[in-house]
Amino acid sequence: MIDPELAAKLSEISEKADRAYHAAESTRKYLFWTGVVTVALLVLPMIGLAFVIPQFIDSYTSTFNSIGY
Repeated sequence: MIDPELAAKLSEISEKADRAYHAAESTRKYLFWTGVVTVALLVLPMIGLAFVIPQFIDSYTSTFNSIGY
């Protein structure tokens, strides 16, 4: 049979491993959602600007062309 002291030590190690696993999962989820928010707040507006800026430039230059510059 297993020595009671050894069994207690194994139980303690198991508990610590479970806590470490939960902490790692929590950190993983935090980093995932940080990446999602970063994409939503930075990358998507940049993609939108790629479509808006050419329209703005076209409108801007057509204004100059209509006033004779």
